[in-house]
Amino acid sequence: MSATRLLVLGVVRMYGRAHGYQVRRELLSWSADKWANVQPGSIYHALKKMTTEELLEQVDVEPGAGGPDRVAYRLTSEGEQEYQVLLSKALSDPELNHPDLSAGISLMTTLPRARVINLLRHRLVHLEAEQRQAVLMLDEVKASMELGTPEHVGELYRLWGGITDASLTWLEGLIARLEAGEYSMAGESGDAFGEPPAG
Repeated sequence: MSATRLLVLGVVRMYGRAHGYQVRRELLSWSADKWANVQPGSIYHALKKMTTEELLEQVDVEPGAGGPDRVAYRLTSEGEQEYQVLLSKALSDPELNHPDLSAGISLMTTLPRARVINLLRHRLVHLEAEQRQAVLMLDEVKASMELGTPEHVGELYRLWGGITDASLTWLEGLIARLEAGEYSMAGESGDAFGEPPAG
């Protein structure tokens, strides 16, 4: 999965129609260049590639002020479907890396509250299994030390267990905050950008 792909679709969706500079400006305001490694060139590449894939369509061309023309894009129905799939996967799949989850969190308010909670609960079940696995692996390392495994190798399992513990604590907290009504989600009053604009 590509965090850039999800973020670009999300920003175009949020605006209804947007050109590359708008998408770039929005993502830079979110500091996505730092946490998702979204670079200006990758934004323009994603816009062109997704237009070829018919996930986006060109809707307007504005003359550029002393530079290239600005092409405005909007999501197609296939683009909306791709956005929903990518966002759901980013929130629920524990195998995805940090930038993908970060992209999902930055766009989670575009989904209904109950859907986001269900997706995050799916991730939670997998993280709990990882936590149990890390404990078992640490026990195995302790047992294998009698066979000559260096003691410091156990630090890897402590590290992985600590990362999993921290992820679980954060995820349980996020689910609780959502259940308590924090954040304005799709379909709720004050909805920031849950539904794609008409048109």
